[in-house]
Amino acid sequence: MNKPILGSLGRNIQKLRMAKGLSLSQLALDAGLAKSNLSRIEQGEGNPTLETIWRLAVQLDVPFGDLVASVESPLGENGVQVRLIDQGEGNPRVDVYWMSCAPNTVKQSEPHIAGTTEAITLISGQLLAGENNDLHHLEIGKAHTFAADVPHSYQTDDSWATLMMVITYAKQDSAKQADAKQNDAIQEVKS
Repeated sequence: MNKPILGSLGRNIQKLRMAKGLSLSQLALDAGLAKSNLSRIEQGEGNPTLETIWRLAVQLDVPFGDLVASVESPLGENGVQVRLIDQGEGNPRVDVYWMSCAPNTVKQSEPHIAGTTEAITLISGQLLAGENNDLHHLEIGKAHTFAADVPHSYQTDDSWATLMMVITYAKQDSAKQADAKQNDAIQEVKS
């Protein structure tokens, strides 16, 4: 990732961490990162993997898209690239991503926030995807929905695969929504 992307990502993580009242040490511990690595990420100096960004989103209890919303170019490593296309503001929260996987790629994903689902539609190529214990061969133009709060994966054969991914997070209860609105109001006042 280039410097502007890393800086934007780092600012988003730091803003959300502070809004949750978490210390750098506590978030690093919860996400399984060294405090120095998290500090570097927040300063725009680190080079986090997609899995590290996901772990931080899970620990902050926010959609992945909240961390990468201001990042305009694709993020990726090891043959996988993703780009946030749009984020919904409703309840439940919905994020839409474009994803590309290189030939002979196996992308293992850690569980996301409890209650999260993914619906993927294959645009081109061939793909095996879903919960690790229930992988499905996708056909072009067909959608497959699966639980994303368990380990899941994407596997290509000897061709590129391109897909649209819709991530739907669990519906928030009204108390959690009220807290989120209050935090938004506080952030706007501080800005």
